[in-house]
Amino acid sequence: MELRDRTAMILGGSGLVGHAVARRLLAAAPRRIVLVALFEEEVKATAEALEPYRGRAAIEVEWGNVFVSAALARLEHGALVANAEHRAVLLRDALGELTDDVLHRSFLYQLLMKYRPDAVVDSINTATAFAYQDVVKSAQELLALAGAGTLDRAAVERHVLLLTTPQLIRHVQILVEALRRAETKAYVKVGTSGTGGMGFNIPYTHSEERPSRTLLAKSAVAGAQSLLLFLLGRTPGLPATVEIKPTATIGWREIGFGPIRSKGKAIPLVDCPEPVPVSHAFRPDAQPWCDLGRPLEGVFIDVGENGLFARDEFETVTALGQMEFITPEEIAEYVLMELEGRPTGRDVVAALDAATAGPTYRAGVLRAHAIEQLRALERQTKSRSVAYEMLGPPRLTKLLWEAHLCALLRPSVRALARSNAQELATEAHALVTRDAALRSHILSVGIPILAPDGEAVYRGRQVVVADDGADPRAAAPRGWVDLRPEQFGMWVKRAREIVAQAERRPSRAAESGSGVDWTALAADDAIEPARFATWVFRYEDRGERIKR
Repeated sequence: MELRDRTAMILGGSGLVGHAVARRLLAAAPRRIVLVALFEEEVKATAEALEPYRGRAAIEVEWGNVFVSAALARLEHGALVANAEHRAVLLRDALGELTDDVLHRSFLYQLLMKYRPDAVVDSINTATAFAYQDVVKSAQELLALAGAGTLDRAAVERHVLLLTTPQLIRHVQILVEALRRAETKAYVKVGTSGTGGMGFNIPYTHSEERPSRTLLAKSAVAGAQSLLLFLLGRTPGLPATVEIKPTATIGWREIGFGPIRSKGKAIPLVDCPEPVPVSHAFRPDAQPWCDLGRPLEGVFIDVGENGLFARDEFETVTALGQMEFITPEEIAEYVLMELEGRPTGRDVVAALDAATAGPTYRAGVLRAHAIEQLRALERQTKSRSVAYEMLGPPRLTKLLWEAHLCALLRPSVRALARSNAQELATEAHALVTRDAALRSHILSVGIPILAPDGEAVYRGRQVVVADDGADPRAAAPRGWVDLRPEQFGMWVKRAREIVAQAERRPSRAAESGSGVDWTALAADDAIEPARFATWVFRYEDRGERIKR
């Protein structure tokens, strides 16, 4: 895409990569860049450092935690999980249905709606944010509390808030919907391998077993996110999606001498002049050291999220055969090239597209034979199967059976389009009442049948979709055959739209090339449940595959 006079948002804008991307973006003369970071001081300092490169572009800054609601975004993580009301909000937003209320509360959603960026570069290390919360240690502590009989709700809530999968899924759900509503054209994620490109033999741990479960959790989250982005890139109406995944240490921002800071705070210089017995040294009340009243100082190299390294640490980690390293400027160049439509060969989403085994010509040929064999066997056995509700979702089974009822009652799409919904409902109910085999098949696969008055229902031993609310009928759209007139009104409306589509298409006598939709329903076609369900998924649900 052309970046001149566009708006670009950089998530993680004060980080090593985010800063480099911002500098490179400014060279493309955008109208505005929006830097989003966790801390106010850092993002404002980054904006100030970018001032010489700004040109005519405006630089906006925002700060806070994009993984939580806006009301909680500027609170420290420890304060969030310590407060019962805050935990309740976090749990509701992470585990509940994705409603508009959840979206509108989200800080990330609010940012994307406020600025509506043409391009988003996401350089937040999402995998680190979720995986470095040590769910294993929390689980062990939870089990210990349970064993001691002292387990309370607060402990369970704190543990649930460490579970990575629900957090990642909800984050991506919000991201996808926000990108869609903001009409963003391009999304580039700067991801991670979790191990700096090394394998299970990585020697760097957090003092636990090798390989480190913490690092492997980070890799697992990073991999899961890549697959979710793979799906994002296959969704119509969403931005072009790219992931650049560095597989080396990223460095560096600065080389200097001064106080050594960890997590934003200077490390205090301490001493222990005399040794103490090991048996006493690590007791909770032990404090054999003395604070020297000044910070630890030294020569350092700033490697971004990994902190400050001494020369020997940097030399070891980046040595040939270890993590080695890549510069943020190189990553930024990959990002900009992809944004501008120049493939780098470094896009993980494109690599997955190329490496996966999609539909084949052979399968397409055999599909026709399989369907004909199924039809022949149905004719031979004088049976009609329609749906067994094993694949799911139950709504598919519902659609197929309702379309089958329409097919039994009307000879063509056009005839259905001309029907009266009330009459259809009455006829369908009469059919279900007298045809015990039809009724039995539907009920046996777990699909209830709601009578036209909405007050009575046929049900079998199993019910696939039951509603736990006050009105069980709320489950009907998700997995019940619904004989109410308003539901048949929906089928009549669908048939009318299919007829309208057919009339808008050029006649096949006029056009007979490969650009014609040869699978499209014609007005006088017989009603086939599978084709009707496919039409609903394609045109109502916008659920059409765009990559093969």
